[in-house]
Amino acid sequence: MKAVTMPKWGLAMEEGILVAWHVPEGAQVQAGDDLVDIETTKITNVMESGASGILRRRVVNEGANVPVGALLGVIADTALPDAEIDAFIAHFKADFAVAAAAAAESTAVEPQTVEVGGGRINYLVMGEGSPPVVLVHGFGGDLNNWLFNQPALAAGRAAYALDLPGHGRSGKDVGSGEVAALAQTLAAYLDALRLDPVHLVGHSLGGAITLDLAVRQPERVASLTLIAPVALGGEINADYIDGFIAAGRRKEMQAVLGMLFADPALVSRDMVEEVLKYKRLDGTAAALATVAGAAFPGGRQSRDLKSRLGDLRMPVQVIWGRQDRILPVTQSDNLPASVPVHILDDAGHMVHMEAAAQVNALIEGLLGR
Repeated sequence: MKAVTMPKWGLAMEEGILVAWHVPEGAQVQAGDDLVDIETTKITNVMESGASGILRRRVVNEGANVPVGALLGVIADTALPDAEIDAFIAHFKADFAVAAAAAAESTAVEPQTVEVGGGRINYLVMGEGSPPVVLVHGFGGDLNNWLFNQPALAAGRAAYALDLPGHGRSGKDVGSGEVAALAQTLAAYLDALRLDPVHLVGHSLGGAITLDLAVRQPERVASLTLIAPVALGGEINADYIDGFIAAGRRKEMQAVLGMLFADPALVSRDMVEEVLKYKRLDGTAAALATVAGAAFPGGRQSRDLKSRLGDLRMPVQVIWGRQDRILPVTQSDNLPASVPVHILDDAGHMVHMEAAAQVNALIEGLLGR
């Protein structure tokens, strides 16, 4: 018997809304099947089934707002009597308050900071084990971009997510803002935490940064996953870059962030407000302008490292959303045969959020190599 519970996506998540069930009560499900849509203050995402069997009970109705860990449904074999299902549900509900109280008293995972080259880098670590995986976000993002990925990847190793300089809670000094300079900062961050070697996962601008580091210091990189990465071509949606820098009101930012997703409706009001709050921090506007000017001068990508992929000897893969409106998915064409390319349908530039389970499985597969 398998309990289906409200997941915890991100440190701040305390509850979620069950938007829609994908499976009717009494239907067969397989592990990995889409089971239910969950709406959080960050984004709406699908939760996949963690087990195979029959969805014997849908405990929570669509539209209900329930706390993290609450029972949503029960998956079990048909041979199990209804009375045992009923008893399981009753015991789970009775014990839930006690378990929730105990969890609240436990030590929560909190972000930390480390001084790197005279600047402050904010980061979050989950799990234990080596070699660790290090997650590097893209332009305008922060470590919360990995809220659907970091917990899953931390199940078998330490997983680090950091705020790049000029982003999130890290210091706002970005130096020249060039990809190579940011890659040097990433290397210094790894030095400061004595993380060597590491599995690198980079998204968008973070892809260019991790690729630059892998090219310059390949001995430090156990594997490299590039998600919709910068540095594999020249074209980029300059309207997004300029719009992100310029947007100062909710409606403007809503439209800009909508470009990141295949379904713009996934952008929540809270997501917009959090981005605007970050942009109002002292030094953020100048930092973003410096990075954009160095990485995307004249609305074009300044670095093209595509030819260097064939030189890498660690396992490398590229993941892209077919409906990416920021970087053309065609930039993944004509890569070396040694670099597998995974194009995921119904996903945009934030493919690791929109298709988190698929992306997590692909990363895990590469780490296993």
